[in-house]
Amino acid sequence: MAAPQQVQVRAAPLARALRFRTRVAAATTAASSPERALLGLSEPELRQLAVDLGQQSYRGKQLHDLLYKSRAKQIQEFSHVPKVFREALVGAGWKVGRSPVHHAVTASDGTTKILLKLEDNRLIETVGIPVDDDKGPSRLTACVSSQVLAIEETFKHRVTNVVFMGMGEPMLNLKTVLEAHRCLNKELKIGQRMITISTVGVPNTIKMLASHKLQSTLAVSLHAPNQKLRETIVPSAKSYPLEALMDDCKNYFLETGRRVSFEYTLLAGINDAKEHAEELAELLHTCGGGYHVNLIPYNPIQGSEYKRPYRKVVQAFVDALEARKITVSVRQTRGLDANAACGQLRNEFQKNPLLESSPSSEANLVPA
Repeated sequence: MAAPQQVQVRAAPLARALRFRTRVAAATTAASSPERALLGLSEPELRQLAVDLGQQSYRGKQLHDLLYKSRAKQIQEFSHVPKVFREALVGAGWKVGRSPVHHAVTASDGTTKILLKLEDNRLIETVGIPVDDDKGPSRLTACVSSQVLAIEETFKHRVTNVVFMGMGEPMLNLKTVLEAHRCLNKELKIGQRMITISTVGVPNTIKMLASHKLQSTLAVSLHAPNQKLRETIVPSAKSYPLEALMDDCKNYFLETGRRVSFEYTLLAGINDAKEHAEELAELLHTCGGGYHVNLIPYNPIQGSEYKRPYRKVVQAFVDALEARKITVSVRQTRGLDANAACGQLRNEFQKNPLLESSPSSEANLVPA
């Protein structure tokens, strides 16, 4: 059960996001698509594409501006380039690559959940969480899935922080995540330190990520202070012993100089006791420095056996960690009335399969 992750963005109030066509961060197209997406290509790549299709190199720069500044939705909207070039792009199987909004809801606190529909009928979701300060709306925290990495758009606001989250294990899509990382950094000018890659832990992949020496944050969905308990909460933990996971996290810090954030979802009566906090502190001390604990009080889900702990229980957990010199923060809960935790809204729509383009046929919704 990977915890929901975050993306921070400077933005106007998110409640207005529903009026907009979604924009965003960056990406590649879904692997199952027979076409190729322009969105996600760098300016040098677009320049080369222009040359390959018989155009001058500067036409690639025009494509870059149309994609990332004008946010064109279709090749037919590329009015700044010759018709023959547009026809050549279509003929070669290229498309812009933006996914339509299938559904969107906004919670009373301004949190917005958007479902994007891919061509193969899969749904991917993203959550936008507005954060205000004394001067008014200042940031937008967004959660984006990485299982089907077509993250070409989410919100129309200027994205400054991006997190690839666990509704789709990023480490199982590492090559694509790294490509999207490059696009976010180079094309959309989002700093590496503003990008977080969240993982529940996949053997050998953290070492691979560390070898790239990115200045991004690694967020590990821990959720338990020992192997036995973790296996009951995170089934995949059976293939990745906690000791090995912690060793890899220590190596990541040593290789990159970037601290690791340990995500810990608090489940009432399961992993939220003071004794669990004490055991967690002991575990973290064994792996040296370079870590931070992000506590996440469980977001209730209809039909789930898990419960949200009381505030006093959460505070007692915090106090136990801080007493043992562990840096800890508690994530503010948002969007409870919008099914805004990781995967919740999409799971609701899985109960009713999406229709194919033909109204007479019905397709089973493939989990994204």
